[in-house]
Amino acid sequence: MSLPIRNVAIIAHVDHGKTTLVDALLKQAGTFRENEDIPDCVMDSNDLERERGITILSKNTAVRYKETLINIVDTPGHADFGGEVERVLGMVDGCLLIVDANEGPMPQTRFVLKKALEQGLRPIVFVNKIDRARQDPNIAVDKVLDLFIELGADDDQCDFPYLFGSGLGGFAKEKPEEESDSMEPLFNAILRHVPPPVGDPTKPLQLQVTTLDYSDYLGRIVIGRVHNGTIKAGQQAALVKDDGKIVKAKISKLLGFDGLKRVEIEEAAAGNLVAVAGFADANIGETITDPDDPQALPLIKVDEPTLQMTFMVNDSPFAGKEGKFVTSRQVRDRLMRELETNVALRVEETDSPDRFSVAGRGELHLGILIETMRREGYEFQVSQPQVIFREINGQPCEPFETLVLDVPDDAVGSCIEKLGTRKAEMQNMEAGGNGRTQLEFVVPARGLIGFRGEFIRLTRGEGIMNHSFFEYRAMVGEIQARYNGVIISFEEGTATFYALQNAEDRGVFFIKPGTKVYKGMIIGEHNRPQDLDLNVCKAKALTNHRAAGGDELVQLKAPEEMSLERALEYIGPDELLEITPESIRLRKLEKKKLAGKK
Repeated sequence: MSLPIRNVAIIAHVDHGKTTLVDALLKQAGTFRENEDIPDCVMDSNDLERERGITILSKNTAVRYKETLINIVDTPGHADFGGEVERVLGMVDGCLLIVDANEGPMPQTRFVLKKALEQGLRPIVFVNKIDRARQDPNIAVDKVLDLFIELGADDDQCDFPYLFGSGLGGFAKEKPEEESDSMEPLFNAILRHVPPPVGDPTKPLQLQVTTLDYSDYLGRIVIGRVHNGTIKAGQQAALVKDDGKIVKAKISKLLGFDGLKRVEIEEAAAGNLVAVAGFADANIGETITDPDDPQALPLIKVDEPTLQMTFMVNDSPFAGKEGKFVTSRQVRDRLMRELETNVALRVEETDSPDRFSVAGRGELHLGILIETMRREGYEFQVSQPQVIFREINGQPCEPFETLVLDVPDDAVGSCIEKLGTRKAEMQNMEAGGNGRTQLEFVVPARGLIGFRGEFIRLTRGEGIMNHSFFEYRAMVGEIQARYNGVIISFEEGTATFYALQNAEDRGVFFIKPGTKVYKGMIIGEHNRPQDLDLNVCKAKALTNHRAAGGDELVQLKAPEEMSLERALEYIGPDELLEITPESIRLRKLEKKKLAGKK
């Protein structure tokens, strides 16, 4: 007889401790051997996830507690990966909302909670990190209740169960003053408050595809929940495509979840989460069903992208020197392959075979795609990110974001001033009493392009910035994002110490001596509004006379590091970003391309 099941998603704002909490649940449920070496954040398997400390892709795991199988889905907390959050919530019957005891609800808390409430889920609230200084768990619970009411939760949802604890400390408790050294109260709350899955195992099979994976041995693997019926390894089944077309195939492998592993199983009944091989053309939202009585489930609706940029073949003077995949066909194939698993992405071909319009949910969403491609050996160029405008009731509208800043008190005035020039409207200001202030704004998405670097300078790196999509509103006027011009190399060669030293008073450089440059490459930021052409390859004239003081040690100012995110925010409308596995270079768009692509 199969075990009773609970399907639960873990949702939270980025960095509020979802993945660490899942680690604690896995360890205390006996998922690992006693002598097993367990890394932190075991659910973040992707290299980029480990480096950045964020969850990008949703993950499935399963633990057994008191003879119940608890399927756990760890979801991303960042709004840019909302496409992942929306579709996995359709797989579960309950969710665990994690809130930092010190920070309380943040912009992405609002985003993920809104999605859960729309699905009719009643969250269990877990106030995390109560073992840290400067925390007030009871105030955090009050703020969560305010957010539930603000988001239109019904009476049952507002009467949510809540617990306190620490994912890192590995404990949970029903009251802050209680003693606890385990996650048992949280396990019990999941069994008590998350309803068992509904579904009729006697009805025709219905399984909705919510996640896609790939195996060299099995090909495409689809992951989803069996809504009705029973699925068996080796049986014939039908896939109902999004256009209504029906494709028949055999289920070659059926896999269930046990801890972090996928295990081969013979059959699974309604309510189970499974992985299925055998459907090479399956896409997210489609239904695997009974071939004799095909019945499709409603397609999953995902929020539309708000930002777009152009991906193009690299045509700089250094093109093809550092990349493995450089042709338009290779770039196109890679983008089309990304569409198969990245549900919130849109890719369209343009009138040029070398250019592709790529739209996503934000700079981080597109930045992760670009970083993944360059690590795989791709070389290409991208344009400045542009917001996607829409016409609503005959009026041009643009996306607005909710922006929350946590800044030192002495940076409050300068942040408000800078955001004012970017058409932001302040909604709330709250002094924390610890030398910091929390500011809340509604700002056009256009106004946030390029703001992060400026924000870091304004707060001397001590500020915390979070934003998420709010709504489309009528367009506001022009927004000037960058006030300084750039320094451009006007010849190809190698940058010299002598040339950079002589031009130090002109601005801030992005390169150091020995960097190879070409004509049109952006090498720094001018300290005036206009652009400046500069020869940074000029060498010192050699003579047989020794200059007085010539042996003194002279040091250049450290160049400004241009990370991928910083560069994406920085480039202007007449500039491009050259991406290779080894380098990130900024360059000016050639004038002939700028003037109508003649």
